[in-house]
Amino acid sequence: MRHVGVSLVGAVDWSKRMIKIASMSLDTDLSFYSNHLKGIGIVHRITEESGNQSIYVANSENLSEAQHILDLYLNDQIETSSTLVEEKLFPTNVNLLRLFLETPITICIIGLTLLIAIVTSLGTDLSVYSVLLYPLVDTSSLLASLGELKSVLALTKTVTPIFLHFGELNLVFNMLWMWYFGKQLEQILPAWLFLSSIILISFTSNTVQYLVSGYNNFGGMSGVIYGLVGFSWVFSKFQIKENMVITNNLFIFFIVSLVLMEIFASSWIATAAHVGGLVSGLIIGALYIFSNRFLSESKHG
Repeated sequence: MRHVGVSLVGAVDWSKRMIKIASMSLDTDLSFYSNHLKGIGIVHRITEESGNQSIYVANSENLSEAQHILDLYLNDQIETSSTLVEEKLFPTNVNLLRLFLETPITICIIGLTLLIAIVTSLGTDLSVYSVLLYPLVDTSSLLASLGELKSVLALTKTVTPIFLHFGELNLVFNMLWMWYFGKQLEQILPAWLFLSSIILISFTSNTVQYLVSGYNNFGGMSGVIYGLVGFSWVFSKFQIKENMVITNNLFIFFIVSLVLMEIFASSWIATAAHVGGLVSGLIIGALYIFSNRFLSESKHG
């Protein structure tokens, strides 16, 4: 079951369709409690309201059970095993239809990328993949480049390089990370926000790479991955812990990896795309958190 999304227009409308069971301090870590509810199929939402975190359930028949589990959790009478998180991300019994309904955007992006990898023979057939390359525009300045992007086709081609990969390892790693971050974020964010964020990150990372390198024969999902890393870190840092997508250690791993790639593999790694994606993801994440809190405070103030 997909979580009820929070849109930037009417940010708390979803609360009218769910039942509030508790409200408590932001210092209380409800992440394992939330994972336990997900593991037993109780659809719920934990969100910030007026300086506290509130717990909602979607169905009235789950109300007493969720309250009972909360009491056990707060009294340390429930197992807080990390295996619940692993089951959520990598389920052993996969219902393909349900999986697609929960994460259609992520699955479509991965599916399209794999299809293009097959059609282009992993980037070895230039005659096929040239249509996906960034448009050849003026590289003298950002404004000059943007000024030449006047058609829908040209704008589309600023995004399509993300689907192009030039090696098996690059493809596999990017798809694994796309699944890791995409699956979680798509179930938390409104669909329009998740998709538009990916498009904006793609445009930014590809444009930065093109302006820095001066050529358009590049591709890959790495810039998007780093954008999702940035967005996820801001989201996990400043949002309720129930929605933890990335830990500080994992974020540091990506930053260290970026530095090492620049030092040892800058000649064949699109570092500028990574940096552009990361920065754009951080900015989008900050704008999302700020907008949500502003709308929430406006409603209660």
